[in-house]
Amino acid sequence: ELLDALQQKGVKIAKVTLHTGLGTFRPVESEDITQHKMHAEYFEIDEANAAIINETKRTGKRCIAVGTTTVRTLETIANPDGSVRAGSGMTDIFIYPPYTFKVPDAIITNFHLPQSTLLMMISAFMDERSSMDERSIVGDAPSMGREFLLECYRHAIQAEYRFFSYGDAMLIL
Repeated sequence: ELLDALQQKGVKIAKVTLHTGLGTFRPVESEDITQHKMHAEYFEIDEANAAIINETKRTGKRCIAVGTTTVRTLETIANPDGSVRAGSGMTDIFIYPPYTFKVPDAIITNFHLPQSTLLMMISAFMDERSSMDERSIVGDAPSMGREFLLECYRHAIQAEYRFFSYGDAMLIL
């Protein structure tokens, strides 16, 4: 119903595929996150859906990724200019701060578990968003994005939101 209502308002919907595996949900146990290795997962996007995304980006409209698996797929197939290419293959992309996102302008995502690669990706997205804002701070101080994310999670815990894959969701602009 929601997707139908959005389409009736003129929102274009593109579909991508990522066969999510254990790597997405396995906690990061390395002290140095750069040493964490993601399991490779199969992704796919066809020409028609790539064209929808590229037209959205070309016309300056927002590309809103629904889910972290969508973000991983988009960033895997992204060109430096933010356009995407059709294709399929395997990805083991691990997104963590600092990271410059090429495709999504916003993300709808669940509340993720501590030490998960998903939480690190969302932290990177919020860090990037806060650096675009005048509230951004520099140097070795804690990132505004991470601090705001922690504030969101404190609220979610206090309000008893449901976490993980079938839990409550948030929109990050």
